Amino acid sequence: MIYLDNSATTRPHPEVVETVRRAMEDYYGNPSSLHQKGVEAEKLLKQARKVAAQYLGCKEGEIIFTSGGTESNNTAIKGIAFQYQNRGKHIITTQVEHPAVYDVCKQLEGFGFTVTYLPVDREGRVSVEDVKRALRPDTILVSVMHVNNELGTIQPVAEIGQWLKQFPKVLFHVDAVQGIGKVPLRLQNSGIDLLSVSAHKFYGPRGAGILYKREGLIIHPLMMGGGQEGGIRSGTENLPAIAGLAKAIRIVEELGQAEVDRLRDLHKQLREGIERIEGCIVNTPEAGAAPHIMNLSVPGVKAEVLLHALEERGFLVSTKSACSSKVNEPSRVLTAAGIERDCALSSLRISLGRENTSEDIAQFLTALETCVGALRSLLKPQSVPDRRK
Repeated sequence: MIYLDNSATTRPHPEVVETVRRAMEDYYGNPSSLHQKGVEAEKLLKQARKVAAQYLGCKEGEIIFTSGGTESNNTAIKGIAFQYQNRGKHIITTQVEHPAVYDVCKQLEGFGFTVTYLPVDREGRVSVEDVKRALRPDTILVSVMHVNNELGTIQPVAEIGQWLKQFPKVLFHVDAVQGIGKVPLRLQNSGIDLLSVSAHKFYGPRGAGILYKREGLIIHPLMMGGGQEGGIRSGTENLPAIAGLAKAIRIVEELGQAEVDRLRDLHKQLREGIERIEGCIVNTPEAGAAPHIMNLSVPGVKAEVLLHALEERGFLVSTKSACSSKVNEPSRVLTAAGIERDCALSSLRISLGRENTSEDIAQFLTALETCVGALRSLLKPQSVPDRRK
């Protein structure tokens, strides 16, 4: 089987698996314990924090370890909302956020908060000008993702962060889960106050993530207990997973720009091949997109049917976000980007990773053309809409 669903989760790197195993066997002490095993575990935890801080370009004290992107997003958004609700109850986000942001904002509306969900253009990109226009005296938080998990669109978070610097009471959160290791984003002088990361998106283990919290920023903790992670995230740290996260970061650093360039070449090969297949429409923008995500539609063909047809030929892809792919409704993200319902219902996401090769892509394109041809032959003749008109 050729795995092309790396945006849902990645296969942990063998060295990461070994790091996790060793941590479970040798560093089983509680980092909060005072005895030798506790001290050894604490040292490993500190080392992991140092690795994460160096990679993100921040201070070690600004790193909070969590269970993953969903917890990081919840902690950031709710932590700000509950801490600063006396200052204002208005939040700005976009219509194309991951459910771990979008649904949190919907939940906060039930607590009396007002949320502005900004529209996006045909490429799924929010306008900086729309962010500026949406700002109100009672705005306390702006939350915009770095890389869209369905379309691969890169959002203008650098520009938004720079503009928000003039409003120190308006905090800026970025969901950077899809961008780590593929699209550079440095925190220094970025204007970003909070940033979410998940290890399993870049060959690390599940159950480990990072919330960057700018030094001096106070947020309301969601998890109370032993006061771990600076009192923001109580609970005994998942040390094996955190160690695996740190190892995954090391590997990403070692792969460097060469891996990004390799993915970009595969992405180009994939796009050019899809565009040659009759009945296929590429939804991912050609410019300003991440090098590992490609979204396509085959109008008239149900996405689930095409997905399983490809699986029978040895290729694993996904429909929309893995967190909502079992819901038989068109993707909220694609709909927000103005993609017609028929196209949105027939969309697939192909997401590339370190194990994919040019030969994999060539084989996939052959299988896709075969599957699309077979499935479309079962349909009545129909015109294929051009979603970019």
